[in-house]
Amino acid sequence: MSGDGKGQVGHVGGVHLRLLAERTGLTGALSVALERPGFVPVHDRGQVMVDLAVAITLGATCIRDIRLLEHQRPVFGPVASFPTVWRALKEVDALGLRRIERARAAVRRHVYGLLRDRPEGFPEVEVEGVPLTGWTVIDSDGTLIAAPSEKQGAHGTYKGFLGHHVFVATCDNTGEELAAVLHPGNVSANDAAVNIDVLARAVAQLPWWRRQKILFRVDGAGFSHQLINWIASAGGRASATFRWEYSIGWSFTEREQAAIELCDSNNLWQPAGGGSDGGVREDAFVADITGLLGDLTGWPRHHRVIARKEPLHPRYVKDASPYEVDKQMRCQTFATNSRRGQIAHLDGRHRKHARVEPKIRDQKASGMSLLPSREMSVNAVWLTATALAADLRAWFQLLTLDGENTKATPKTLRYRILHVPARLVRGQRKRRLKLPDTWPWAKAIITAFQRILALPHPT
Repeated sequence: MSGDGKGQVGHVGGVHLRLLAERTGLTGALSVALERPGFVPVHDRGQVMVDLAVAITLGATCIRDIRLLEHQRPVFGPVASFPTVWRALKEVDALGLRRIERARAAVRRHVYGLLRDRPEGFPEVEVEGVPLTGWTVIDSDGTLIAAPSEKQGAHGTYKGFLGHHVFVATCDNTGEELAAVLHPGNVSANDAAVNIDVLARAVAQLPWWRRQKILFRVDGAGFSHQLINWIASAGGRASATFRWEYSIGWSFTEREQAAIELCDSNNLWQPAGGGSDGGVREDAFVADITGLLGDLTGWPRHHRVIARKEPLHPRYVKDASPYEVDKQMRCQTFATNSRRGQIAHLDGRHRKHARVEPKIRDQKASGMSLLPSREMSVNAVWLTATALAADLRAWFQLLTLDGENTKATPKTLRYRILHVPARLVRGQRKRRLKLPDTWPWAKAIITAFQRILALPHPT
């Protein structure tokens, strides 16, 4: 084995991602957002941010991994070095982050138009085979990131270690990460102001035609009266065209347990969905307990509380109440202001909030869990770069791939599409990347490249 090979390029998917950022207008929008009067850098700052996002999508977990793209200079041309990327991140202040958010929103409007114009249309969320047509579903959750004590913002968390608390909002329709906000580790998961802030940032990323019907899904850790009121009021919008609904975990107290005991004694349970065949699950049940909880006049109109019980799994025994241990059933409650839909369907819709957890896990494996700097401002920009990477990956899958590859996890996508090597050949004033003819997904890679070239330029 020797290291003297020439004309070979690894991770050919980087070409797709870089070209996709250019054709969707992301590179140009970031370049304008990061312009500074009187400063003309050698490396365009918008291109630097895109290159960092491309490297993260390819598997980079730290700034130094930008060296991966330096290997592809014969294809890309000059690529920023590690010190240049570091300086570019330090140059972005709070105002720069806001300008990046506005640039992302502008590009997203263009991409959503491309998705809407596809033969299959804009992706809709399905619950047990039933599409939520016209609804944009936003899931939010928080995650802890361990950090050494000398990092700015590192505080003791509720899990007993030092770290930061990141609040994330994702779009379940497309798989994008609409917003990710870095906070000190001692910020509570149910801090109403923090949760409202991340959801407001997520809504600001959507074009107007995807803002009017939004379903917000939040687990019980993020539950608060202020958050529910904010959603029910459509963020303070008075127009009747805005219809925002919530599906949020509800606190389980003695009052809720008494209501569940009444459901048991009066046989008020209905079969729950979630069976292996898409039908009912025989050992799980749901019930609307709104009328059993007493006075709820302080909550928004159409406020409902739905309970679910299912067999108690061993992993939940330590947190179970004596009643749950005695009955060997786990009880959960959530609240919603949806006026229509059977409670089994609403329960299945709420349980789909769990999709946000693997998305956060993938993001933590793609750089989110390794904040590179002692300074919180630099780490916030790095977090934005990981969100840009999530967007690029989602757009790449939706606009260029088919079949199961559109739903592939980042790990599978890298293995099949992004990490394939190619041979660079020059001739007839052109450069050609030749893939191995035995690679099972070579056709999908070539088709994706052609589809990116066919994308219309943003206006």
